[in-house]
Amino acid sequence: MEKMQFKAESKRLLDLMVNSIYTHKEIFLRELISNASDAEDKLAYKALTDENMDVSRSDLKIVLVPDKEMRTITISDNGIGMSREDLESNLGTIARSGSGQFKAELKEDDKAAEDIDVIGQFGVGFYSAFMVADHVSVISRAWGSDEAWMWQSDGEDGYTITACEKETPGTDVVMHIKENTDDEDYDQYLETYKLQELIKKYSDYIRYPIRMEMDDYRQKEKPADAGEDYKPEWETVKEWKTLNSMVPLWQRQKSQVKPEEYNAFYKEKFNDWQDPLDVIHTSAEGAVTYKALLYIPEKTPYDYYTREYEKGLQLYSSGVLIMDKCADLLPDHFRFVKGVVDSSDFSLNISREVLQHTRQLKVIATALEKKIKNELARMLKEDRKKYETFWHAFGSQLKYGVVADYGAHKEMLQDLLLFWSSKENGLTTLEAYKDRMPEDQPYYYYACGESVEKIAKLPQVERILDKGYEILYCTEDVDDFVMKGLAEIDGKQFKSVADEDALPQTDEEKKAAEEKAEAGKPVLEAVKEALGDLVKEVRVSSILKSSACCMSTDGPVSLEMEKYMNKMVGGEQMKADRVLELNPDSAPFAALQKALEADDKETLGKYAKLLYGQALLMAGLPLEDPAEYAQLVCSLMV
Repeated sequence: MEKMQFKAESKRLLDLMVNSIYTHKEIFLRELISNASDAEDKLAYKALTDENMDVSRSDLKIVLVPDKEMRTITISDNGIGMSREDLESNLGTIARSGSGQFKAELKEDDKAAEDIDVIGQFGVGFYSAFMVADHVSVISRAWGSDEAWMWQSDGEDGYTITACEKETPGTDVVMHIKENTDDEDYDQYLETYKLQELIKKYSDYIRYPIRMEMDDYRQKEKPADAGEDYKPEWETVKEWKTLNSMVPLWQRQKSQVKPEEYNAFYKEKFNDWQDPLDVIHTSAEGAVTYKALLYIPEKTPYDYYTREYEKGLQLYSSGVLIMDKCADLLPDHFRFVKGVVDSSDFSLNISREVLQHTRQLKVIATALEKKIKNELARMLKEDRKKYETFWHAFGSQLKYGVVADYGAHKEMLQDLLLFWSSKENGLTTLEAYKDRMPEDQPYYYYACGESVEKIAKLPQVERILDKGYEILYCTEDVDDFVMKGLAEIDGKQFKSVADEDALPQTDEEKKAAEEKAEAGKPVLEAVKEALGDLVKEVRVSSILKSSACCMSTDGPVSLEMEKYMNKMVGGEQMKADRVLELNPDSAPFAALQKALEADDKETLGKYAKLLYGQALLMAGLPLEDPAEYAQLVCSLMV
């Protein structure tokens, strides 16, 4: 028996495939089952084009037989089979794919070829068997032939082909599993539960039944003479079971899928105990063909805002799982979406484990992004209660999307944003806010703070509300960045109520303010001297109405930005240039004036620090020295 060498640099190439091309050894089962499925497809196609062949698709199947004692796994199909020439050509030449050649030979206008979608294209999947096996035998009999042939190889040292006996057409791949090593547990692949797990993970949607004999437990039949005290007995029996679902949910028409089926699929596939909030079942045909089943969860996953969370959709190619989480199919602002995408148009690498970045990928990702956006917009319009449930779970993610990538996505996301409205006393969209806006209102107004209740009591809010203008209350750290990122909509800017020019002034109002500032200049200078470097400036306020003081900033960094950046772990520490604003018409300002006229620097200093502390607290900022502040308050009560 002559040993033939692979028609390639076998030792080097096989070593590369076994140790480099495939990331996970468990992939071998996916590859061999895919090859078996291709063999079934080829026979089904041939039967469609040859009226003399009596083949029913329902009779086609793939069978797994693990044997612990012999340390073998046999994968059998009753597909097209291979002749001696096929074995030598397809298995003797590494990286030559019989499926790829078959696919190339299908005529584009052949109607019978429409339902044929072979999986193997590169001709290397078969050799993944050598990752877990030290010897592989392939016994095959081509359809229409009485001859059977056996191909055998240990991997690196070539192969042999000999005549053998096989009763029926098809192919058996017999792998002798390696012994365990310190680093690898090969025994696991001889366990029926492990094989079942891998089939469910990678090959659940192969279109032909994958069968395996498994242990089942059932109650023994009760003996006829059993008495009243008879206790049921159980026995273990062997039973052939179909391990795969075959028809994926996303391949069925939406009208034929019940809501409970969508929900059950989601909970099983994505390990959630709750039903999803919404389902998107979509497909496209044309330059890029794909089917997708997307889910929007109802609750935020426990690890969603941690580094451990991985976004991505399950990627299938012709029903075979290629990637468990393909991040490139989802933008970050929709990273909460879970689901599957199936397309034979993806460009995969040679191991079919990694997706190559191509135009097709970008086209599908862009289409899915629009689908998700449109579904959220529909939910917002037609089912506000459901959308607010979504918003409480993932609204922050949309806000981060507005400011990410230098605002590249703000126009897509701005219609989905919700903010608390001072007028509606509830959440509002920006569009609804705009529709309620009086004609004379110059800006979209917003105010930032820890809670709606605290924002409503901010001194800067009073003058805006007195004008009858609506304010968007922003309670999340990222909101100040969002508003600055939005900048404007339809030519109308977003303006913080803390901005000095939030309300345009008439010439008369400007003149009166200048006169008050000039008159109060000695007080302002004295307060600045008392506070020193705690503030950049002390000024007469044009944004206060009844309150005595407030804290504002000078420069691009706002107080909200400072708070946000200082919360970031490992983030850059940021400090705003603080400005203490005083109301010249308030009683505390009059007290400062009196202390200055009496040359009572001690009292004036205490008053200054007291007002500074009040401004910090109202702004939601910590006191530098709470104990000192408490003593100061007590000293002024004596």
